[in-house]
Amino acid sequence: LPFLLKRLSFCKANILSHAYCLHPDLIHLPCGDITINNIFGLIIVMSTFGLDAALILFSYVLILRCVLAIASREERLKTLNTCVSHLCAVLIFYVPKIGVSMTARYGRHAPRFVHTVMSLIYLFVPPMLNPVIYSIKTKEIRRRIGRMLVGTKF
Repeated sequence: LPFLLKRLSFCKANILSHAYCLHPDLIHLPCGDITINNIFGLIIVMSTFGLDAALILFSYVLILRCVLAIASREERLKTLNTCVSHLCAVLIFYVPKIGVSMTARYGRHAPRFVHTVMSLIYLFVPPMLNPVIYSIKTKEIRRRIGRMLVGTKF
């Protein structure tokens, strides 16, 4: 990507709408032809998401096949609980990433703060929620949170 950006001439103000250098944000700044950059960026996003989604789906099919072969119902539930936590961790990474990509590609007329908020959500929400997702698996933490929120014992 840096080599594709280096060949372009920039004539507009070099102000980014994101807190980091996002390629779709950078390709709106040059004056020249950005067709190659658009196509390359779209191919990278589609192949990354497509390949990741296919491999994640394939691995979960294999995991579910192994889990269903476990004889004990309690062990199956414990294993599936771990799988749900992993799946939530994957989703909290990809959902904001897709949101940032869609906002950059289709939200050209959206206010500037929408792009900034989406990029900050992508940068900060997944790392903040990841420990929460894995700590909620612990029974003691679940009970304590339940007591704090509802005031009753789970």
